[in-house]
Amino acid sequence: MAAAILSIRVPSRRDKRTRPATRPAPAARWVSPLVLLLLWEAGSRLGVIPTRVLAAPSAVAHTFWDLAASGELARNLLVSFLRVAVGLAIGITIGSTLALAAGLSRLGEAAIDPPVQMLRTLPVLALSPLFIVWFGIGETPKVALIALAATFPVYLNLYSGVRGVDTRLVEAARSFGLRGLELVRHVILPAAMPNFLLGVRFALGVGLLVLVVAEQINAQAGLGYLINNARDFLRTDIIVVCLVIYALLGLAADAMVRAAERRALAWRPSFIQS
Repeated sequence: MAAAILSIRVPSRRDKRTRPATRPAPAARWVSPLVLLLLWEAGSRLGVIPTRVLAAPSAVAHTFWDLAASGELARNLLVSFLRVAVGLAIGITIGSTLALAAGLSRLGEAAIDPPVQMLRTLPVLALSPLFIVWFGIGETPKVALIALAATFPVYLNLYSGVRGVDTRLVEAARSFGLRGLELVRHVILPAAMPNFLLGVRFALGVGLLVLVVAEQINAQAGLGYLINNARDFLRTDIIVVCLVIYALLGLAADAMVRAAERRALAWRPSFIQS
């Protein structure tokens, strides 16, 4: 009996410290947002939060349904989506081209990197008056601002990825006879792909941020056009709807890049698919 009692192991403090913490259930992550929505709704109904300051969540949901049913939201959303898609496509293409030219060649680095580093320190939004002078008040300055903002994150990350490729990997590829474009295609680009995708994720976020401001430039359609009209008539419900749409666009874009990462980086042993 005494031997059995002595054989019982009492957990030490070290065991308690090393025991993995229990993660909260996924549903628990929605508790605080729901509480905030309930407090927001209660404050609006009690008059603590005036409608002209911030519309109630129920009013925002009702406005969203009205805009969606009338087709007005879909039309303006399509215009905004096309603007940001074209701007991002141009910016990612320019940023990738410049990064490869600067990263693969010392001469390209000397010619491209200094002016790019100087330009990226300029506030992109401060260039909007100059873009209006150059391109007018149509679609061109809006797309140009988005493209310029998306260029620098892609350039910086891809340039760093190309220059950060392990030299031993390059030497091993050369020992197998890879040279020139084959070396770039089969070794350097795959090794720099994580940095490129990281740059794309940053570019998507910055592009959507610039879209919000760019659509304030004499826009005749788009989410920014809805926000401008809603501001003039103190329609905070429409403003909140458009802001939610902007946020959903950002989440959708980030999810697309994550899906591309899972497919493009599946070959990496250290890549953990989630």
